[in-house]
Amino acid sequence: MNYRLAIIEDDNLLRENYTDVFGRQGYRVDAYANRLQAQEVFQSRLPDLAIIDIGLGDEVDGGFALCQWLRAKSRTLPIIFLSARDDDIDIVSGLRMGADDYLTKDVSLPHLVARVAALFRRIEALASDEDSSTTTISEGLLYMDVQRLTCRWNEVVVELTLTEFWMIYALAKRVGHVKNREQLMQEAQMVVDESTITSHIKRIRRKFQVLDQKFDCIETVYGMGYRWNSHQ
Repeated sequence: MNYRLAIIEDDNLLRENYTDVFGRQGYRVDAYANRLQAQEVFQSRLPDLAIIDIGLGDEVDGGFALCQWLRAKSRTLPIIFLSARDDDIDIVSGLRMGADDYLTKDVSLPHLVARVAALFRRIEALASDEDSSTTTISEGLLYMDVQRLTCRWNEVVVELTLTEFWMIYALAKRVGHVKNREQLMQEAQMVVDESTITSHIKRIRRKFQVLDQKFDCIETVYGMGYRWNSHQ
């Protein structure tokens, strides 16, 4: 599939460089210098994936605002922050706003391309009928439908991003089995670092706990990884 990529970056040279790199990978690339320019186009047509810088021109946190705006339009659109800001507060803030990944601009271009490809592999997995026996999960109060990308807890919808959905799916399809971070990345079709996984797990727990204060099904097995336990 010829995916459409949106790059929102205010630095002209970087924007042109990213556009060229992804164009040579076969993607259709639309590049924007600021938030308003991107939103004007996105009103009528969303991209298949967005790569967003945080500081956009005069808007110090313009990328954060754009991410929130996009999440209001689509909870499953893959979003990657690509920023020079490497402070933990910015990284956590980006993930809390619903980004699937957060990269700093010192990342190598091959690694950036790999992260984008991994997100698209997850999209392609939805169209595959190779394992129709696992298109839904019903475990205790949890119900997941892979084809519809829906997750429910005690009949209430849990609003998950694409990354969060696949992380829960990877854990819940084998209740009680510990998944180390490498296995979790592989099964959830992710290419992210350890701190990013930790941030996603914390965010996922909070989403379930908003619906159920007693939720404790995601267990951290220190030194090993995570597992799903059905206590309810």
